[in-house]
Amino acid sequence: MSTQPSMRPSAQHSLSTPLSPARERRAATREFMRGPLPILVACLLWGSTGTAASFAPEGANPAAVGCAGLVFGGLLLCLSTRGCVALVRTATARDRVALLVGAAAVAAYPLTFYPAVSRTGVAVATVVALGSAPVFAGLVERAPFGPLRRVATAAAVTGCALLVVGQETGGVRADALGVGLALVAGLAYAAYASVAARLISRGHAARPALAVMFTVAAAGVAPLVVADGWWLTEPRGAAVALHLSVLTTCVAYTLFGLGLRHTTAVVATSLTLAEPAAAAVLGVAVLGEQLAWVSWAGLAVVGVSLGVMSRG
Repeated sequence: MSTQPSMRPSAQHSLSTPLSPARERRAATREFMRGPLPILVACLLWGSTGTAASFAPEGANPAAVGCAGLVFGGLLLCLSTRGCVALVRTATARDRVALLVGAAAVAAYPLTFYPAVSRTGVAVATVVALGSAPVFAGLVERAPFGPLRRVATAAAVTGCALLVVGQETGGVRADALGVGLALVAGLAYAAYASVAARLISRGHAARPALAVMFTVAAAGVAPLVVADGWWLTEPRGAAVALHLSVLTTCVAYTLFGLGLRHTTAVVATSLTLAEPAAAAVLGVAVLGEQLAWVSWAGLAVVGVSLGVMSRG
């Protein structure tokens, strides 16, 4: 018989018994509320960007419309966030380079996404941009691509090709240039999500990191808004800019930053599959966009394949 003292029954029981189903559900709910939920709410707000931009006065430059939301929204983020100056002062050289890269990606998004919307329509542009983001995020983060993920990636590319081939009966064509711009927007989104996630992992607060990136990006695109901002003087144009700056920039990216503290960039960009769905519904329901069956098939392929990627 061993002379070592045996483990007490209560301690042994506590180590070997898993959490009760009720406690597991509560823990899972807390994790969902901290991470995925804020990102999903942000995605629903982002889903309205293309539809809102379509109400800008006729003749307004699509890139200027999107950049106006970035300029005013970035200013709101900066003014409502503490710690921006401290972040810049205390950041290492590597972190400052990351902030500049992130700011460049933030600026690239409206410069490519909104022109894509004007060429392909809200539904197609949003599906391609945000649908491709998880693919690019996986590449940027160098996440391992297993067989299932590789098949899903190939299917997503096929779905994008179907979107190009399909033509709306309403007369708007998902042309190659528009889809290409949407893909660049997807890459830009994945890039700044990855930069933000890395800065957060290095101990920086999420909101100041995003605020600094958006402020620098806003300064970069401000000349375009000044040069082509005549539409802001019209009530409808001002309303569009207000929606884009307050809801889809300041509020949405605050929520995104909160959720990004508890998720990876790959998971966060996979969750943005909620945005194309919201945008597609708004584009068809509010704007009367009518996708041809081939485009609907491509949309379904992209959504299903990237849904598999988010799990695989």
